[in-house]
Amino acid sequence: MTRNLNFPEFPIRTIAKDGRELVFDVVRKKWVVLTPEEWVRQHILWYMIEEKLVPSSLIAVEKALIINTLSKRFDALVYDKNTSPVLLIECKAPSVKLSQSTLEQAARYNLKFKVGLLLITNGLSHYCIAIDHKTEAFKLLPEIPSFLEMIPPSQA
Repeated sequence: MTRNLNFPEFPIRTIAKDGRELVFDVVRKKWVVLTPEEWVRQHILWYMIEEKLVPSSLIAVEKALIINTLSKRFDALVYDKNTSPVLLIECKAPSVKLSQSTLEQAARYNLKFKVGLLLITNGLSHYCIAIDHKTEAFKLLPEIPSFLEMIPPSQA
C-alpha cells in the first residue's frame, strides 16, 4: 500500500488487531479497517481539519445515500454552520487514476446534495471543482478553499 501521499504529515494512528491493520478515524472517533482508500480518506480529513480549518463536527464520513433506487456511500461531506452541505469529497486509492468517471461519480452523488464544491482525490492528485448550479457551469479551482472560503459570507 502506498503510504506516501501528497499531504503534510499528520498524527494518523494505526494498530494491528486480529490480523488486520486498523486506522483511527479522526471524525467518526473509531477504529476502521485500513484500506488504501481509507488511508487517503484519513489524510484528506486531517487536511481539511488542520489546514483548511473545517470543524470536525461539520464533517460527515461514509454515509449512505440513495441514487435512482441504488444505495451508495459518499466518502465525506462538509457542512456549513447551518448544516447545509457545501463540499462533497470523493476519495480513491492512490493506485486509482483520477478520471472523468471519478468526477462523474462525484457529480452523481451531488445530484442529491447540490453542493457548490466537489473535491476528488487519490492522495497523490487533488481536484477541487466549483459548480454554479444555476448556469450549470463549473471551474477547476487552483487550490482547495479554506472553510471560511466555502461558507456563505453571512455565516463567516
